[in-house]
Amino acid sequence: MSSGVAARRDAKKLVRSPSGLRMVPEHRAFGSPFGLEEPQWVPDKECSRCMQCDAKFDFITRKHHCRRCGKCFCDRCCSQKVPLRRMCFVDPVRQCAECALVSLREAEFYDKQLKVLLSGATFLVTFGNSEKPETMVCRLSNNQRCLILDGNSHCEIEIAHISTVQILTEGFAPGEKDIPTYTSLLGSQPASEGGSARAAGMCLQYTAPGSEGAAQLKLMAGEDANASKRPAAAWLAAMHKATKLLYESRDQ
Repeated sequence: MSSGVAARRDAKKLVRSPSGLRMVPEHRAFGSPFGLEEPQWVPDKECSRCMQCDAKFDFITRKHHCRRCGKCFCDRCCSQKVPLRRMCFVDPVRQCAECALVSLREAEFYDKQLKVLLSGATFLVTFGNSEKPETMVCRLSNNQRCLILDGNSHCEIEIAHISTVQILTEGFAPGEKDIPTYTSLLGSQPASEGGSARAAGMCLQYTAPGSEGAAQLKLMAGEDANASKRPAAAWLAAMHKATKLLYESRDQ
């Protein structure tokens, strides 16, 4: 990919919405799969009482809209200003108590796990039915839309085209217990989670451009320049968090 195309893909612009300033992708098609659209606000005329405590709005009890869910609340029920990274707000924005808790949990993902995914780690990668794995560095692209694998070859997999993610844990073969599986990340099928054993690898099923049916690959934790597998294990744990985040918010 040329540097010009990459620059356009990662370009951002500052926009003002009724809820505040947002730093959004310059081209909508290059938006992050972790992003959420701003909700439609409940119209003022349709809301005469707080949707949490049922307090009646008047000159003293003013109404406020939660920037995450769009519902109407009184100041007591919607007083927190919390970062809302998934909607690209520059500053913390007003949210109801329930939404504020969710946004705070997501802020931890952006501050910790996302940085790990962007940094990448070394893996032994097996494509399809190949018997010989290739040593590659796997990382999340800067715009968070693709997994990029670099070694003797180069491969990019769009997050939106991944249908199944299966985390492999130490001591268990694929199909055995303690292996979290997320099926149809952007669909509606249920996910099954295993225990908290240490992640050793990951299996992906995805749709490759121009191909029929699902392609698959397996990543097993490889050693970095310091002969350590810790960066790969940390990357897998971060990918598990990212996958869970996408799955849980697929209907938002």
